[in-house]
Amino acid sequence: MSLINTEVKPFKAQAFKAGKFIEVTEADLKGKWSVVFFYPADFTFVCPTELEDLAEHYAEFQKLGVEIYSVSTDTHFSHKAWHDTSDAVSKIQYTMVGDPTHLVCRNFDVLIEDAGLADRGTFVVDPQGKIQIVEVHAGSIGRDASELLRKVKAAQYVAAHPNEVCPAKWHEGEKTLAPSLDLVGKI
Repeated sequence: MSLINTEVKPFKAQAFKAGKFIEVTEADLKGKWSVVFFYPADFTFVCPTELEDLAEHYAEFQKLGVEIYSVSTDTHFSHKAWHDTSDAVSKIQYTMVGDPTHLVCRNFDVLIEDAGLADRGTFVVDPQGKIQIVEVHAGSIGRDASELLRKVKAAQYVAAHPNEVCPAKWHEGEKTLAPSLDLVGKI
């Protein structure tokens, strides 16, 4: 079953952000746009490149009112240690959620059960707490924050303009489509 348009399931987890340990729940994802960004593990190879890429685009997400939550099955203590020792990960200002119980990974259906790790899953959650974008990648395929930023802008646009849709490769300011009987067969 698809998670699109489903509400984020309840969870409570410990996280590391801005030098502090904090608690994060599903309620924190409501009232604003959120990206929940799962990755397999701290102290690995592809993961720090993705998290650094997100860190370098974080200000752009913030301008759109979007909060980022990275999640792995590591603890919040491991996140702090990684943040303190990695040049790439030290750039992170967004929340790093620990999920050693695997509840958050199970809620988003990205847990690799036999490994106890998360798939590379990306979820865009609207201010009502409903999932609008789902992408899951194999562990060996890194993601691109600029492409995620484009998709978030498209999701925000169609949420604000319910009678329009964004075509392939749409970028902010470009023409959208207004589905109607007159448009059928003319694309």
